[in-house]
Amino acid sequence: MRIGVDPDSDVPPFEQVRSSIAEQITAGELAVGTKLPTVRALASDLGIAANTAAKAYRELEQAGLIETRGRAGTFVSDAGDQAAARAAEAAATYAQITQALGIPKTEALAIVQAALKA
Repeated sequence: MRIGVDPDSDVPPFEQVRSSIAEQITAGELAVGTKLPTVRALASDLGIAANTAAKAYRELEQAGLIETRGRAGTFVSDAGDQAAARAAEAAATYAQITQALGIPKTEALAIVQAALKA
């Protein structure tokens, strides 16, 4: 797992950690069942507060990307696979709708890019 925290970034550290782990899960770089470091170990490795690492893990767990199994630790859940499948299905539906409406591909992509920035 590779994570970096840029202290000079406008993005809060917990969000940098959360988005980095989420991207690695959805890209398949962190496989289902991969054990993640403890909150304290992650915080120590990144030089951030334990509460910051805990907040990132909480948000990932709420999104269904990771799961905590008590004292066994925190693991990548299978929701990442499901999320990618749902996103692909939504993209296909969006493509069909925009084509039916006669919206050019470049404009349809611009709409998606604007929505992702929101």
